[in-house]
Amino acid sequence: MTIGYGLIGTGMMGIEHAMNLAVIDGVEIVAASDPHPEPREWIRPVLPPETPVFSDTEELLARADVEVAVIASPNFTHREVLEKVLASGKHVLVEKPMCTTLEDAIWAHEMAKRYAGLFWVGLEYRYMAPIQRLEAELRGGTAGQARMISIREHRFPFLPKVKDWNRFNRNSGGTFVEKCCHFFDLMRLLARSEPRRIYCSAAQDVNHLDESYDGEIPDILDNGFVIVDFANGIRGMLDLCMFAEGSREEQEVSVVGDRGKLEALIPSSRFVLGKRSPVSVAEEVIEVDETILKAGFHHGSTYFEHQAFLEALRHDQPPEVSSWDGLMSVVMGLAAQDSAEQGRAVEISEYDLPERD
Repeated sequence: MTIGYGLIGTGMMGIEHAMNLAVIDGVEIVAASDPHPEPREWIRPVLPPETPVFSDTEELLARADVEVAVIASPNFTHREVLEKVLASGKHVLVEKPMCTTLEDAIWAHEMAKRYAGLFWVGLEYRYMAPIQRLEAELRGGTAGQARMISIREHRFPFLPKVKDWNRFNRNSGGTFVEKCCHFFDLMRLLARSEPRRIYCSAAQDVNHLDESYDGEIPDILDNGFVIVDFANGIRGMLDLCMFAEGSREEQEVSVVGDRGKLEALIPSSRFVLGKRSPVSVAEEVIEVDETILKAGFHHGSTYFEHQAFLEALRHDQPPEVSSWDGLMSVVMGLAAQDSAEQGRAVEISEYDLPERD
């Protein structure tokens, strides 16, 4: 049975979702929507010609053949869009960050707990093939007891968005919410623990300082270090630089345990296994089908995310990436933003969070 999808937001991520769904059997994009005319035209080449592209989200949600709504609209619109989608009863995959403020993220989590449909948060970096291999080796005990998690992203600046919404913290949630929620989610996944304390040193040193929008200079951070203390004693570190286009790798994820070290390197798609006794280092390329790589910008992860989503939907299983995961990735980002601004370590207990079910 074919499952009908509706895409809400037809910018870069909406297009990526459309390209990936186009190479998955048993699904069909039956409608898309975006309030802005330019992105409505951007997505038409990757949709069947008969697919309607609405300016109003409610027109899309009124269609009975839309069973799944993919929310890929700008960050600051997520709560408003979620209110409409949840009222419609559709299954939902909401792009990261789930919401941009603590209040809205808690609201989304509480609503999702009571929701009859599948509620999934699009933290797709979990599904990058080298990272999946790293996690499998970690769970298998290859590195022993994990002690340190290190993630480096050295990349290009934020790309232009419709009406330049991502140039300001009030719209995006801030760099450590907008971009780094992926990495905080990975840390929690690998540590199998919750954060207790976060310290961040960060600044806006290079990017967007020569830009002005209605007389306002962008305020998004472009580099920083984040240290995370987890409840089980594991320590995490994020090294972010968004003016490092000349890097050998864009993402490097490593876990060091008492028996060895595991590394996932992207985009070279390498997995590296280092052992302590006897000392050895082995490297392997984790192959990803070229068709999948060409369907998006995140090393095939969106394709594998959709496959996992469909597996859960078809077999009435809980989401692999839950609203709690979405909430905690936002909380960690907000704590990093607060720490950088206030120049101190921030305790997660400072935030009034609900109990995890």
